[in-house]
Amino acid sequence: MTDRPSIYVDADACPVKAEILKVAERYQLPVIFVANGGLRPSREPLVRHVVVSGAFDAADDWIADNVGASDIVVTADIPLAARCVEKQALVLGPTGRRFDTGNIGMATAMRDLNRDLRESGEIKGYNREFSARDRSQFLQALDLTVVKALQTS
Repeated sequence: MTDRPSIYVDADACPVKAEILKVAERYQLPVIFVANGGLRPSREPLVRHVVVSGAFDAADDWIADNVGASDIVVTADIPLAARCVEKQALVLGPTGRRFDTGNIGMATAMRDLNRDLRESGEIKGYNREFSARDRSQFLQALDLTVVKALQTS
């Protein structure tokens, strides 16, 4: 086990894999891509691919079971983010949004409210397009998060 943080990626629909690899290479941090399948193999020695079963939340369960304090998790999944925050991991969404003990409760509540509104037909379930600005914000947030993780590990 290393005393340096690892970057865990909920990789099934992650739009920022290339950015994660760029930052991980700069800091020489291991990256673990976890998915139900369809991962493109990498020759990068820092990268590990974990393919889990197709069971519901199998990738989330694997990440939550293996992440530790000061590790970094990249996910858009709010329940997974909450589980990782509870384990003192540093959690980022793909747009660079940080999830922590101060905001994960509100993020969970908003997720549940929006789900209920979609199910009742009150709102439509459209996701906005992932932009170049989102990508840039993520890169900046990940870099700052890595620095913080290295200081606390």
